[in-house]
This record gives sequence, structure tokens and C-alpha cells, in this order.
Amino acid sequence: MKRGLIKRNYKTATLKDVKANPVVDAYIKKADEHMAAIGYTEHGFRHASLTANIAHNIIEQLRLPERDAELAAIAGYLHDVGNLIGRYDHGEGSALLVNSILKDMEMDPLEIASIMGAIGNHEEEKGVPVSTIAAALILADKSDVHHSRVRNPHMISFDIHDRVNYAAKKSFVRVNKKEKTITLEVIIDTEVSQVMEYFEIFLSRMIMCQHAAKFLGCRFSLVINNVRLL
Repeated sequence: MKRGLIKRNYKTATLKDVKANPVVDAYIKKADEHMAAIGYTEHGFRHASLTANIAHNIIEQLRLPERDAELAAIAGYLHDVGNLIGRYDHGEGSALLVNSILKDMEMDPLEIASIMGAIGNHEEEKGVPVSTIAAALILADKSDVHHSRVRNPHMISFDIHDRVNYAAKKSFVRVNKKEKTITLEVIIDTEVSQVMEYFEIFLSRMIMCQHAAKFLGCRFSLVINNVRLL
């Protein structure tokens, strides 16, 4: 018997469908509660939605397949649900939880596999851009540095992660298809945190973004306070 997927009518799930799923809603809520309990920045609905939107926009601006943009958005929205199990290896945990969720939504197994691969590779410790979807997710996730993610502003005096995020007043991912560049533009209040502190904690993320942009055929740039640093 020839091997292969059983032919059936799978559902073409969208980000809207995923957001309407009560299991997804519960998982994101609990994952963020657990992150709050261990003192991490916001990883809830705001971060999930923003990551989804940026990932979609990157692929859309590069004029890549629209379905890839939608799958990247779904991956972006779901990429941190594994934090409800634990922070360590949460990429793999997220991918496994997402497999169950999307199978229940009767999504095409090949699309589920693509989303799982992207989510499982979004952590800077060991992730790599294995696909267009993964590359867009990496760039979207790592670009979300913003003061609104800080839960307790009183922590900024002795917690560098909170301080750098709190200092970031604006961040934007600019895609230029013609010049083949993907630029992260950040505005930092240097009275709160110096630019060097950004590199101190985010250097590995920026290197990962360089690899992701290269996978998409682009060059990654970092501009802080209107000064190009990468």
C-alpha cells in the first residue's frame, strides 16, 4: 500500500478561527499567569496578537504566498502557550500543545507540521529559521520590546530585562522588499536604560533575527534612536 496522507477535506483555519477557540483562550491566559508568577514580562494576548500581526505583515510585504502569511500569523499567536507548562523548553511544549489544538480544528496535517516547526524553533537558545513561517515568527517575536510589557515599573531599578523593556517607548519592524531589508526600529529612553544594556541582553536575539532575515533573502538592520547599529 502506497504511503501518504489519507485524502480528506481539511478545514482552512484562519487566525480568526484560532482566536475564537476557547482552548486557545484558556491556554494563553494561563501561560501569561504563570509568567507573571515567576516575574517575567507580559506574554499574554497583547504579545500574541502583536507577534501574529508582525509575522503576517513581514510575509505579506515580501509578496510571499498569502497562505504562508496566515500560517505565520497563527504560529505567532500560539507560539508561547507552552509557558503554561514551564518556561524551560517552552518552544517544544508550545508546538506539542498546538498540534493537539489544530488537529481538533481539523486543519491540514502539513500546515500543522509547518506551524509546529516554526514554533519549536522560535527560542534563541537553539532555534533556527527552518521555513518562511519560522523566519517570520522569529523576527516578529524578537522585535517585541516595549514598555507596556513591564508588569511592575518598580522593578526597573534592579532588573535589566524590565529596565530595557520599560525604556523602549516604540518599536517597529519595517520591511523594504525593493532594498531587501528588514529593519527593527526602536526608540529608547536613555534616562531609563542605556543602549548598551539593550545589546547586553538582546544580542543573541539580534543574531537570530539576522539569520531569519537572511533566510527570507533580506538583510537585517537595527536602528535605535534613529542611529543604525546593525
